Amino acid sequence: MSVSVKDVAARAGVSVGTVSNVMNWPEKVAEGTVRRVQEAIDELGFVRNDAARQLRAGRSRAIGLVILDVGNPFFTDLARGAEDKAAQAGLSLILGNSDEREEREATYLELFEEQRMHGVLISPFGDITARLRRLRARGIPAVLVDRTSSDPSFSSVSVDDVAGGSLAARHLIEQGRRRIAFVGGPMKIRQVTDRLQGARDAVARHPDVSLEVVETRALSVIEGRVAGAALLERRPEDRPDAVFAANDLVAMGMLQALNMHGELHVPGDVALIGYDDIDFASAAVVPMSSIRQPSALIGQTAVEILLEEAADPALGARHVVFQPELIVRESTTAR
Repeated sequence: MSVSVKDVAARAGVSVGTVSNVMNWPEKVAEGTVRRVQEAIDELGFVRNDAARQLRAGRSRAIGLVILDVGNPFFTDLARGAEDKAAQAGLSLILGNSDEREEREATYLELFEEQRMHGVLISPFGDITARLRRLRARGIPAVLVDRTSSDPSFSSVSVDDVAGGSLAARHLIEQGRRRIAFVGGPMKIRQVTDRLQGARDAVARHPDVSLEVVETRALSVIEGRVAGAALLERRPEDRPDAVFAANDLVAMGMLQALNMHGELHVPGDVALIGYDDIDFASAAVVPMSSIRQPSALIGQTAVEILLEEAADPALGARHVVFQPELIVRESTTAR
């Protein structure tokens, strides 16, 4: 038979309200009373029913975060920033990894809706506008991270990836490269298409520069290795002299493939630049140039906006866009 709050109150000789205060606001209760209630809880083996408490309160004390790839240090840094800001507000962070799969993304969003989360942060894989509207109808605010929504009524915190793509391509052109390959995908990911668009904009200003697109199935080291191996199979005259990888994991995979075979050298034969500027970029065998994003700041800012919207649902949407930064290292600077 389960132990109730009434049982704890009777054992401790206090009211049910006092037990509730001890569990939720112990600083408001005398130290001796807190001790008696805690002893009663321990003796009876009472476990609080958070699900019931959430039903009464209307929402939980947790924020849900859905990211594209937990293996990407950019997203783990973003999650850390969000968690730190949530903790300051007395909230927990529940992390879901969609793994760039729509069905897993939908599963997490359904779970967060069922649990009546305090709010939801998401870096979406596909178009989830309908799902976000459903969350809002249930009183659960949502903020997009690392992306904007097709519906401007939802707040977002992102980086100008078009500007970042342009930065990367312009840097390669300034280094004298004329045959650039953009490597990344799938193109369903908005960040990928924005970075590609930026590269195309930069190349369009230089008639003597070409840009080819090599789409990958995922933004991973393995897919980078596959793309690098395919590049090595081409005739020398058909190979690019520069690669702009859609993120640092793809760039690292390409660097590994090129180093493994030794036919092409970075940056002598092929200049290589990534995106995100994760810690591994500077620690690579050939330190990699990259486009830096303020990952932790994105997470912190998203939580700030989410808390404001949770406190006042009538607030209008906010769209914060950070500017990327070019970080130059050896992978693009020597020939």
